[in-house]
Amino acid sequence: MALRSPLVFRLSGRPRVCSRLGPVATDFPAEIEQLRHTYASVVAVTDPEALRGRIAELSEQAAAPNLWDDADAAQAVTSALAHAQADLKRVEALGGRIDDLETMVEMAGEESGDDAAELLAEAERDLAGVRKDLSDLEIRTLLSGEYDQRDAVVTIRSGAGGVDAADFAEMLLRMYTRWAERHDYPIKILNTSYAEEAGLKSVTFEVHAPYAYGTLSVEGGTHRLVRISPFDNQGRRQTSFAAVEVIPLIESTDHIDIPETDIRIDVFRSSGPGGQSVNTTDSAVRITHLPTGLVVSMQDEKSQIQNRAAAMRVLQSRLLLLKQQEEDAKKKELAGDVKASWGDQMRSYVLNPYQMVKDLRTGYEVGNPDSVFDGDIDGFIDAGIRWRKQQEQTAE
Repeated sequence: MALRSPLVFRLSGRPRVCSRLGPVATDFPAEIEQLRHTYASVVAVTDPEALRGRIAELSEQAAAPNLWDDADAAQAVTSALAHAQADLKRVEALGGRIDDLETMVEMAGEESGDDAAELLAEAERDLAGVRKDLSDLEIRTLLSGEYDQRDAVVTIRSGAGGVDAADFAEMLLRMYTRWAERHDYPIKILNTSYAEEAGLKSVTFEVHAPYAYGTLSVEGGTHRLVRISPFDNQGRRQTSFAAVEVIPLIESTDHIDIPETDIRIDVFRSSGPGGQSVNTTDSAVRITHLPTGLVVSMQDEKSQIQNRAAAMRVLQSRLLLLKQQEEDAKKKELAGDVKASWGDQMRSYVLNPYQMVKDLRTGYEVGNPDSVFDGDIDGFIDAGIRWRKQQEQTAE
């Protein structure tokens, strides 16, 4: 039996959409009340008045006649101003959309027949959009760490599993690249080390977006792939691993001093695909930080100078994160809590004998690995951010 157009019924004074076959209702007053409750929490955290003050301060700095005497400082000011304005606009716009939604539902309650049904159908669509955007904004308010607003530097390394692990590392690179494309976030590849048979030994790239580090930091950890190996002639199931590291991008104002005596710089010829200037000169650079043993290699830029600058920037970012981790560890030690927050294996991608991707920390899972590898990972990221916040609150 085909469904006819929905009718509008008044149940306890609340507009609901119903079909001829019974209620498939949305309790709009309850939904709007929940939206307002969540919105109030977001407003309390974002503090629009403080944002306006921040915008006024940055606008004054941006208007200074000598602003561009220091290009790095000028870029930092203009970028901070744009982000603050966007945050304020996003918060204010959502409040207006909730008001508009409530008005539309009230109008539907005053109509009847097809007019009311049409208004409520539009309200259904608007409700879904407001709910999604408010959830995204709520996630943003949970990113309150010292470096969460920074751009991110992501490194993927193949682990146990031989050629399958190298192939898995390349699959993860594609996954994060597709995710960035979905959000129009620019990515810059800094270094690529190709495996002999297929895939990647490692790759390092930057993600340029507001809160890129805070967002992607929950992706850090060991990822596990289970599948029928395309590299096994006998078609056996293979388990392989890859490690993902996420660090905040260093800024010129961070002042991480690295004495020349603390580093060793080696130059070598780049390997893998590339043009004449990449493969025929000793343009690749490897920097070893002697006190910590950290090693950073860069080869994707055309010149040795560019690769050295990129390597130093990543090294500084890693030292900055290391410093923060040491401070956090000291705080936990003083508080008597030395439990690790993250396990070695944080997510499993299973392609055989069944199809599933599951985050082992949050329990969030989906049954379509293809969509995940095509960049549909926002659900995992949001669940990870909420889970991390809960862990932090529990530890306090």
